[in-house]
Amino acid sequence: MASPAPEPHRYDFAAAEPRWQREWAARGCFHVADCPADGRRKYYVLEMFPYPSGRIHMGHVRNYTLGDVVARYQRARGAVVLHPMGWDAFGLPAENAARERGIHPARWTYDNIATMRGELQRMGLSLDWSREFATCDPSYYRHQQALFLDFLKAGLVERREAWVNWDPIDQTVLANEQVIDGRGWRSGAPVEKKLLSQWFLKITRFAPDLLAALETLERWPERVRVMQEKWIGRSEGARVRFPLTEAKADFAAIEVYTTRPDTLYGMSFLALAPEHPLAAALSAENPAIAAFIAECRRLGTSEAVIETAEKQGLDTGLRVRHPFLPDQTFPVWIANFVLMEYGTGAIFGCPAHDQRDLDFARKYRLPVRPVVLPPGAEAASFAIGDEAYDGPGAVFNSGFLDGLAADAAKRAAIEALARGGHGEGVVNWRLRDWGVSRQRYWGCPIPVIHCEACGVVPARDLPVLLPEDVSFDRPGNPLDHHPTWKHVPCPDCGRPARRETDTFDTFVDSSWYFARFCSPRAERPVDPEAARHWLPVDQYIGGIEHAILHLLYSRFFTRAMRATGHLALDEPFAGLFTQGMVTHASYRGADGRWLYPDEVETFADGSARHRDTGEAVSVGRVEAMSKSKRNTVDPGAIIARYGADTARWFILADNPPERDMEWTESGVQGAFRFIQRLYRLVAEIAAEGAAPKVASANLSAPARALRQATHRAIAAVTEALENFGFNVAVARIHQLANALAETPAGADADLRFARHEAAGTLARLVAPMMPHLAEELQTLLDPEARLVAEQPWPEADPALLARDQVTIAVQVLGKLRGTVSLPPGSPEAEVAQQARAEPNVAKALAGRRVVKQIFVPDRIINFVIAAD
Repeated sequence: MASPAPEPHRYDFAAAEPRWQREWAARGCFHVADCPADGRRKYYVLEMFPYPSGRIHMGHVRNYTLGDVVARYQRARGAVVLHPMGWDAFGLPAENAARERGIHPARWTYDNIATMRGELQRMGLSLDWSREFATCDPSYYRHQQALFLDFLKAGLVERREAWVNWDPIDQTVLANEQVIDGRGWRSGAPVEKKLLSQWFLKITRFAPDLLAALETLERWPERVRVMQEKWIGRSEGARVRFPLTEAKADFAAIEVYTTRPDTLYGMSFLALAPEHPLAAALSAENPAIAAFIAECRRLGTSEAVIETAEKQGLDTGLRVRHPFLPDQTFPVWIANFVLMEYGTGAIFGCPAHDQRDLDFARKYRLPVRPVVLPPGAEAASFAIGDEAYDGPGAVFNSGFLDGLAADAAKRAAIEALARGGHGEGVVNWRLRDWGVSRQRYWGCPIPVIHCEACGVVPARDLPVLLPEDVSFDRPGNPLDHHPTWKHVPCPDCGRPARRETDTFDTFVDSSWYFARFCSPRAERPVDPEAARHWLPVDQYIGGIEHAILHLLYSRFFTRAMRATGHLALDEPFAGLFTQGMVTHASYRGADGRWLYPDEVETFADGSARHRDTGEAVSVGRVEAMSKSKRNTVDPGAIIARYGADTARWFILADNPPERDMEWTESGVQGAFRFIQRLYRLVAEIAAEGAAPKVASANLSAPARALRQATHRAIAAVTEALENFGFNVAVARIHQLANALAETPAGADADLRFARHEAAGTLARLVAPMMPHLAEELQTLLDPEARLVAEQPWPEADPALLARDQVTIAVQVLGKLRGTVSLPPGSPEAEVAQQARAEPNVAKALAGRRVVKQIFVPDRIINFVIAAD
C-alpha cells in the first residue's frame, strides 16, 4: 500500500530540530572564551542548575526556556553571552539509591546526568556545553576544598558543638526540612536533638552588610529582598538581667534578650530553652526536669515545628526579681518553644502581647496583665481574651512608662535599665552561622585531619577524594565505617591521625558554581581576569523556593571569596527572576489511586474518565506538578509528539513568567497549530519570491499598513523581551502573523516586498522562543542566508512607528456614541466638526444644546448637553 502524499507546507519538526541543533554545535554558535577580547559588552545569563534526579520535568522546561530566550535575545542584540550548564550532583538521594538499589552513588548520578543532558539538548538550548561540570567531579570539588581552607585561614570557619536534628535509626544529622512531624523523613524514627561538633561558616560576620546591600539589588524581586531581610533579622532591643532570688549552679541572674522592653511591666514568667546551661544543670539533679528536656529534644531543631507544636513547660521552682519591681518575683520555667539559638536562650513572658506567651499562660494558669492600650480603648475595661494584642497603642499599667507610645517607652525602658545596672540596649540578629557538616558519604569531603597532638590540621594534597569501595549495608555514614580511608598520618607531625568523615552540606557546592563557570578549566578556583570580565551574573533565573538559603549563602560566599582574594565583588547576581510553577489538575480513579494525565480523558463539561476502563475519574484542583499526585507531564513525550518549539512556545505564551501556569493538552495543541500555520504562511510567501525594497513614498496603502504592523511588532516584542514580558511578546507575534495573513498576495512589487519583510521579521522575532522554527522559516525565505542564531536583532524604523491616523472616542454626556479617525494632533475644532458629523453622534445631539465640550487630544471628545 502506497504511503499517503505528504501534506504541502507542513513543518516536520522531528527532522528539523535535530538538524539545526547539529548545525549550531558544528558552528560553535554558543561557545565563548573565558576572556573575550573583541570589546563587545558581556552578558552572563544563568539558570539555577539542576539536581540530576533522573529525568527533566516541566519545571526544568520552564526555567531553562526562560533563560534561553534571554540568552538568544541578548546575543542577537550584540552581546557576548555566557550561558553555561552544570549539575548540582552531590546529595542524599544518590546515597539512598545506593542503599536501595545496590548501585554506587557515582554511577547513579552520572547515568542520570547523561539522560538529562540528552533531554535538555533536545530542547535546543543555546548553552555552552564546553563549560559543563558536575559538583561531584573531583576537578570541581578540589577547588571547593581549597576555598574552605582559605576561609579557615582567614578566620571565617569555626568548629564548635551545636544542637542538631539526629535520626537514631539512620544515625545521621537531618536538615530541618527533613524532619516531618517530628520524625525522620526517610526512617520515620522520632528525631532527637543531639549535641555534636560541627563545622560552621561565619556568615554572621557579614550580617550587617548582607542586610544593607539588599537596597542595592534593584533588579531583584521585592518579595525576595523582604524574605532575606526577615531571615537576616536585625532587631533592636535590650539585654535584661533578672536576678535569681537564690543563686543556682553558678547562676546569680538570667539574661534575656527582648525587642519589647516597653512591655516589661506585663511580665508573667521567665522561660528557658531546654538547652540553656541552667536547664542542663537543673536536669542533673532533678529527674523530672531531665525527662522533660528529653521530651523536648524529640521536636528537633526546626523553628517551624517548634513554633506550631503544643506549648509545653515545666516550673523549675526558681524565681527571679523584676528590674523595675524589686519587691515582686516571677517563676522560672523551662519551655519547649524557647530557642537556644536566638538571643540568650531565655525569654520573659508577656502573655497579653505575645501569642505564644498567651497560649502558654492560659495552659498553666499564669497571670495575664495588659500593658499596651489600643487606640480608643478604655484602660478600666480593656482585657485580653484568646488573642494577644500586638498592635500600636499607649503604655499603661507600667509605672514611669505610662502614657508613652511604644517606641518612646522602649527608649525610656532601656535608659532606666542601664541606669540601674539591669541591662543595656543591643542589636540582635536572627541569622546564625552556617553549619556545613553532614554525616554523609556522597558529598564533598571536608579537607581537614584531626591529630591528637596537633589538633585540626589542613589537608595538604587536594583533592581529598571519596573512596570508591564503600558499603551501605549499615546505618550511618559509610566514611566512618571504611576500614582504611579515615586513617592517615598527620601532615605536621607524622603520627597516626584521622580524616574528617563529615562532608559538606550540598548548599556549599551551589554557593560558588556561578564563579567557576567563568573559567571552569582553571587551575585555581577562579581565574581573576575571567571573573572580573563575567561577574556579576547579569540575569539569574530560578524558583522562589531558593529565595533565602541558596541566594543568601551565595551572597556570603562571594564576600568570603573577596576577603580571601579570589573575587573582586560583593554581589553575585545583578538581576534575579523567580519564575512561577507549572501546574496541572490532579485525577483519582474509583479506587482512590492517583492517575497520570495521560491515563485520563477529559471533557468540555469538566468531567473525566479513565482511557482504558471508561470509569469515571474524580478531577481534583489544579496544583503544582508533583510525583506524589502523579499530575506530571513527561517533557520527553511532549517533545516527541509536538516538538521542542511547541513546548517552549506554550510555556512562554500562557502566563506572565513570574506566575504559576497550568499545563493543558488543549494549550499545547493550540501552540502546535500556530507553528504549523506560521510555517504554511511563510512558505506561501517564499513561493511568491522576494522583491526589491520600494521607497516608502511609493508604497500602496496595504503595503504601508503591513510595513507599519511589522515595525510596530519589532518595537513591541523588543520592549516585551527587555522586561520579561514573554507572554506579551507572544501576543504581539500573533498579531503580526494575523496582519500578514490578512494582507492579500499581489503582483505589485511593493506588496511582495512588504509581505516578504513581514515574514522575515517573524522568523527573527520568534527566534529566541522557537529557534528551530526560525531557522526553517529563514531557509524558506532565503536558502543562502546566515543562521538566524548568528543574525542581529531587527531594528524598528521610527518613521513607520508613527501613526497616520488615531481613533478618537466621541461621547455624549459621557456615553460612547461613536469614533472618528483623524491625523495625530488634529485641533479641537476639527475634531469637533468631524465628531458632530458622525451619524450616531448627530442623532444624539439633534435638537439639544451643547453647553460644554471636553477634549483630550488624540483620545476623546465629550459633548455635555443641557438638561431638558
